[in-house]
Amino acid sequence: MTVCEFGIIGMRDEQCLRTVTNAIQDLPGITHVEITLASGRATIEFGTFVSEADIRQAVEDAGFATE
Repeated sequence: MTVCEFGIIGMRDEQCLRTVTNAIQDLPGITHVEITLASGRATIEFGTFVSEADIRQAVEDAGFATE
């Protein structure tokens, strides 16, 4: 398993948090997602079927930026 951590820009409330979490969890091979609304930080554990770039793209497709 691989773990990546990055910031997510633009989350304002629990609905934003759910939107981002769902977008990431819909990807294949995601085993764990932890996102903190207050800090805007995401930690994601994933397998070989997806890359960090794929995860960041899913977040951006959901309407948020990554850092």
